[in-house]
Amino acid sequence: MNIFNYFKRKGIDTIDASFYRKIQEWISWYKGNVRNFSFYKIYTGRGTYKRCERKSMGMAKKLSEDIADLLLNERVTITLDDEHTNDYVHKILKSNQFMVQGNDYQERKAYTGTVAYIPFLDSADVTEDGVIQSGVIKINYVDGPNIFPVSWNNGKVQECIFTFPHTVNRKKYIQIQSHLIEGDEYVIENTVLRSMSGSQEGTELKEEEWRQLKPFMNMVKKTNTGSLEPQFVIDRLNITNNADANNPMGIAIFANAIDVLKKLDTEYDSYYNEFLLGRKRIFVAPELLYNIDGTPAFDPDDGIFYSLPEDYDKSQEGLIKDVDMNLRTEEHSKAINDDLNYLSLKCGFGPKRYKFDSSGVKTATEIISENSDMYRMIKKHEIILEDALKELIRIIIRLGIVIGEQLNPDSDITIDFDDSIIEDKETERKQDMQDVSAGIMRPEEYRAKWYGETIEQARENLPEQNQVMVME
Repeated sequence: MNIFNYFKRKGIDTIDASFYRKIQEWISWYKGNVRNFSFYKIYTGRGTYKRCERKSMGMAKKLSEDIADLLLNERVTITLDDEHTNDYVHKILKSNQFMVQGNDYQERKAYTGTVAYIPFLDSADVTEDGVIQSGVIKINYVDGPNIFPVSWNNGKVQECIFTFPHTVNRKKYIQIQSHLIEGDEYVIENTVLRSMSGSQEGTELKEEEWRQLKPFMNMVKKTNTGSLEPQFVIDRLNITNNADANNPMGIAIFANAIDVLKKLDTEYDSYYNEFLLGRKRIFVAPELLYNIDGTPAFDPDDGIFYSLPEDYDKSQEGLIKDVDMNLRTEEHSKAINDDLNYLSLKCGFGPKRYKFDSSGVKTATEIISENSDMYRMIKKHEIILEDALKELIRIIIRLGIVIGEQLNPDSDITIDFDDSIIEDKETERKQDMQDVSAGIMRPEEYRAKWYGETIEQARENLPEQNQVMVME
């Protein structure tokens, strides 16, 4: 379905459709099924072509996995200085499986360029005068192909439309959710289209029609938020968009390394074919193929044996001819390793991220010295991710207050990212322990830092002798 025809009819301006074709190209590399590349033809010399599937190393998928694991994993801690607000936010994040979904959407962010998190109130109880009395805070997760910015300033999206595909009774529908500013507030409006094939626009359903469909039964058609604070969060990689410099969307981590991905897969496919075509063969004269009683002398399913023609000159070559072709393993291996290094460098991981050698396990200190490029790259991406996570938490707090929770909207939020792969955490922890012993760092500061607790929680959880020291 062509969603842009719908936008045009509604008078909605968004990013040019050509950028979304670029996103689809990045997705095809992630899936390993690239148009005009993953399948190719070889001329047989007999007037026909053989269709071949190119073997892939799947490096677009690997790059996306790695950056996701480095940015958001189980060691990332989120701490608010107000204990009750901290507990409430973590309860909401846990009920929405944020650490699982968050990592998944960091990977999606890596190959689509952009993702969004949209907290909302589900099963809301609203009075006749529009006052919300109760509800359950949930989070919708959206990736690049379903995000359509409408207005932005200095790269920050201010108004946006999101789409959510659904299938009901084998029929496809698209929920269109707009977050637009009307006057001095955001208005969230939902529409449902019946999805049509090809370039057709799709049929817009009336409210009484889509309320008969299970995914939309309890959906609110229009919500006046009463606030100029957005109820969505846009998260992207901190890479300048050189595919379309005039839009606020991000680009895939490998967007500028497509040629290297092509070269790697071409080399890997050649390496595969080197072994497939260069395997050992034994040519046998016809009279040796059968025993005296007529039974086969060799296993007919063993592909190593080939029958020689009847007119084969046995006096020159003998009854059995062994052919063992030389494999160009060293050349292929070197080419692949060279391009893995180049791919790693192009994507910000430094030149040795994917170099395979026999040097054994490196220490954390060696990792720091050898991967300064990766360190700077991770820290760069954490700038946007930290702001996105804090913004998400602020929205959760605001929604919690709307449904009557006593929360502190001004709570200080601390995001502690997991830098154990690029920093020597063990050395840092030992240094902090020495600082505690020397009286330079307070025990509760140490515990808050290393156990992901607030200062108040850390002070309460200290052993009795340390609590005495703190009181003194």
